[in-house]
Order: sequence, then structure tokens, then C-alpha cells
Amino acid sequence: MYILGISAFYHDSAAALIRDGELVAAAMEERFSRVKHDSGFPQLAAEFCLEQAGITARDLDYVVFYEKPLQKFERILQTALNTFPRSASFWRESMLTWLSDKLWVRSHVARGIGVPYEKVLFCDHHMSHAASAFYASPFRDAAILTVDGVGEWTTTTLGVGNSTLGEPVDGPATIELFEEQRFPHSLGLLYSTFTAWLGFRVNNGEYKVMGMSPYGRPRYMDKISQVVSLDETSGAFRLNMDYFDFHRSTTQSYSRKFLDLFGEKRDADVEFFTMGTNPERSAEQTAIESNQYYADVAASIQQFTEDALVKIATYLHQRTGKSKLVMAGGVALNTKANWRLLNESPFEELWIQPAAGDDGGALGAALWAWHAVLGKPRKWVQTHAYYGRSFSDAKCREFLDEEQLSYVSYDDESKLTEAIVDALTQQQVIGFHQGRFEWGPRALGNRSILADPRGADMKEIVNTKIKFREPFRPFAPVILRERSPEYFDYPQVAEHETPRYMLMVAPIKADKQSEIHAVNHEGTGRLQSIDRDTNARYYDIVRTFGEATGVPVVLNTSFNLRGEPIVNTPREAYNTFRNSDIDMLVLGSHIVKKST
Repeated sequence: MYILGISAFYHDSAAALIRDGELVAAAMEERFSRVKHDSGFPQLAAEFCLEQAGITARDLDYVVFYEKPLQKFERILQTALNTFPRSASFWRESMLTWLSDKLWVRSHVARGIGVPYEKVLFCDHHMSHAASAFYASPFRDAAILTVDGVGEWTTTTLGVGNSTLGEPVDGPATIELFEEQRFPHSLGLLYSTFTAWLGFRVNNGEYKVMGMSPYGRPRYMDKISQVVSLDETSGAFRLNMDYFDFHRSTTQSYSRKFLDLFGEKRDADVEFFTMGTNPERSAEQTAIESNQYYADVAASIQQFTEDALVKIATYLHQRTGKSKLVMAGGVALNTKANWRLLNESPFEELWIQPAAGDDGGALGAALWAWHAVLGKPRKWVQTHAYYGRSFSDAKCREFLDEEQLSYVSYDDESKLTEAIVDALTQQQVIGFHQGRFEWGPRALGNRSILADPRGADMKEIVNTKIKFREPFRPFAPVILRERSPEYFDYPQVAEHETPRYMLMVAPIKADKQSEIHAVNHEGTGRLQSIDRDTNARYYDIVRTFGEATGVPVVLNTSFNLRGEPIVNTPREAYNTFRNSDIDMLVLGSHIVKKST
């Protein structure tokens, strides 16, 4: 039985295909359309999923959309009426969008995929998130927490999942969502409001706020408390809507009162630097003081978000008594908060859907239909994120020959590894393209840029000469799973699954920080721990680099230029290589070097 999940029409549209309850293929539309955070119908992603499975639309039993459009439309109508006349432009723009596209989802899906109307199902938005987290997790039972901007009405849900995963007798797999918070009170929209005020793009720049926050101190918790309150017992939160405009505007998330409290928004075109990021610029005192204020506000909203999540998780543990927690929703990508959840809540282990945002809703919708609608037992656990398109060595060679490029091919895997590691130790930066691309927003070794993590200058080289992005942005350390306890203060790091996906920022041990300067972000790192079973070539590169240098860690960042989606095809990989200062391109078993 084949079930296709679809998410679309907000941001990060995606498709995911399951066969008899097991994931076959999944991808965001942006990887094919090359439109960052593409929100359109995921036509290309869906076609890829069907092609990967070797089927056509006629073979699909169901297509499941990740939310219920009519309920979402109800929220838009009611919100606009409640805030009229200030919401007049919001109403007009929303109606133009909804009446042309979003209200006719069943027709879009049926026509776009090529299935009868009766095969199209709808799953609640936060149930899609919950299903993507629990049904894919390695846990038989777990508490469930979903947190994002907003679905239909809901912004946060608390629940519990139970199943007979791993037991000899098949049985039901159930999810109960028993408590929620509703729009307009939203941690996701709160954080996004500060994202916009700090000069970053909403639904794209939240991780930049996280990256900025370690350079500040949470000095403005008193101001934060004026715009949002937090229940100390349950973690329930309420926004003071006088400070916000997202409920009555499609373009502005904060109000004039917000600006009166925090000051004018940061100019996105002004370079951000502080004494922490660029001490050599200490003479530029006015700019440093201004930037430090923004960094301190970033630290303050980050602190509030972490505090709220820890309180919610503690309450959820009291309600469920479960030892494991699973999470999804865009806020679950807050890697600094996830570290505190693991260490300060009563839960013993945390698992987060790698595609935690709206893209993951496509997978959750399909899994919900399999388990909740059809009543099927669990038999699949997600152990990696490599569910995108792949290109064979022959296809890569065909591209290289068509372009008349000079390259070297390796039949011996160990020789390929040796050539890559030699380049890394010579401070060369490598574009690494192999296998199926990753599901979710993180590059996890199949569409990655790799570099030597030991020197502090490598961070600046990759940021400014290759990624063309802000110098304060951190890079991820990828480490052998069995060696991770040597470098990170993370209890049972080698046994936990979350570090596979770069979903947790953890402290780097004090005696190791000087060994990996380029991935040391104020004493922490957003690690990826890897094993050979899931990605042999990637593992062997890190292992061999460790043998050559004594440091079993490599710098990893996504293979793309600023503002572009992560590369998909060999041509896109080559174009990124050509248009940046990347020194070496690895396409499968072929190596291309810059001509001198």
C-alpha cells in the first residue's frame, strides 16, 4: 500500500511517500524548484517520490494533506473580523490568496498528483507534526510535544504516544493529544517577531537569532515579560497583543508599541559584529554598542523560549509519566533549547523529527493515515535522513564529460578517502556530493561542504569566501559516534539518536575546545555524530582524518551559497563550486579541482 503525504501553501512545501508504513522517499520542493523555502504545490517533489518507488499516481492508495484548510480559513476570517478595521489590508490580501489557491486544496491535490477526489485525506496540522515525531521515533511509548507558529488554530500541543514497536505481537499505535494552546498565543510567532525585528527573514532567519544570542547576555528579560507572560507551573504562555501586528497584518509582525519598548529594528544591511565576534574592531565603538544591544535582546528572547519549553516539558512529564520525549514543529529546530530540555527536564531521552518544520508534516500526514486511519501497527524506525534523489557515478561522469571538465575517478574507495583527507589536512575546502540528499533542513554528509575544524581562520574562510554569509554564524562539528564522549559534555551522547541530525547544541569539553576552533561557537557545537552503517564514505573520511591529525572531527556546513537551497544535482554542485572559493569538488567517486 502506498500513501503520499503533502505539505504546501505556507513554507517548505514537501512530499513524502510511504510503502506499507515505511518511508521510501521524501523531499522539499525547493530542492527541485531552486526557490528557497518554496511554498507552492510540491509537484516536482511528488514526482520524484513516485519515480523513486517505481510507481505512478494510479498506484497510490491515499494522498494526505498535512492540515485542514477550512479550519485554517475559519481562523483567518475570525481574526480579521475581531481586529477590523485595522485588519482591512490583512483581510484583502488574505482573501486574494485563499480564494485563488488555499481554499481549493482537494482540487489542487487531486489534479496535481492525478488521483480521484476520494483518495485525498486531510490531517490536522499538529497531528501531522506529532505523527512525524512519534511514529518515526525509536521509542515504543513517549510523551509528545509539538510547537510552531500556528497550524489551523493550534500553536502548541501536548500528548502521548503508545505502540507495540519491537514486540512480537502486532498491535495498535496510538497518539492522544490532550492539551493545546491556540492562536494568537504562540512561541513560534513570538520568536519570529524578534527575528524580523533583528533584521532577519521570518521562517528563514530564526537560526540566525540563535547564532547571534551567544554573543549577548539576557539583560532584557524585564522587557520580554511585558510582551509575554509565562505560567511557572504549566509553562502556558500569553502574548500581550498590544505589542504585535501579525494577527492583523501580512507584512508586519510587531506594533508601534513594540518599537517604543525595544527601539527601532536592526538594519539588515548593516554589518553585525561585537567584541565577541570581531575584537580587532574595538575602535568602532558606536557600532559595537548598537550591535551589542541587539545581541542582548537576541539572548533574552532565546532565554525566554528555553525557559518556556523546559517548563512545558516538565509539566508534560508530570502529566504522562513517560521517560522519553518526542518533538516536532518549527520550534523543535531550536537546538540551544533542545539541549536544556534534555538536561533540565525530567525526560531521560529526546528524539526530534529531523524535518521538524512544515516539510515534516508531509511525512506525518502519511504516517497518520497508515496508523490512525488504517489502524496498522508500527514496524519502521527512522535511523537516517537520506531519502532524497541520488545520482550514480555514471550520471556524474556523464555530466563531467558533457562539460568537458578535467577530473580524476577512483575505483578504490580507500584511495578516494585518502585524496579527500589529504586535501582537508592541506586546508582545502571540499564540496561533497554523494548518495541521496537529506530529508530536512540539515546537510548531513551527502550534500555538505567539508573543511578542517582545527584552525580558527577556517570559520572565517568558509563564511566569507564560500558561503558569503554573516561571520558570526557557526558551523557544525561532525564526529565519529564512538568518539563523541571524548569531545562533548553530553551524557550518553554515543547512545542517543538526536545527535545524528544536528538537532542539539552541546558544550564542548574545555580541554578539547582549542583543538576544534572553527566549530567552537562560544564553547558549544551543534554536533552530528555518525556511524559507518548509515554513511560509510562519510564515516571513513572523518575516521581517516582523525588518524592523520589526532582529531576525529570535521567541519560540516550545507553545500549551497547564501540564499540558495542546498544543491541537488551534479550541475548545481559544480556551479556552487565554480562560483565560490571551494577548492575541491567530490561528485560520487570523481574529484574535480580548481584549475590554477
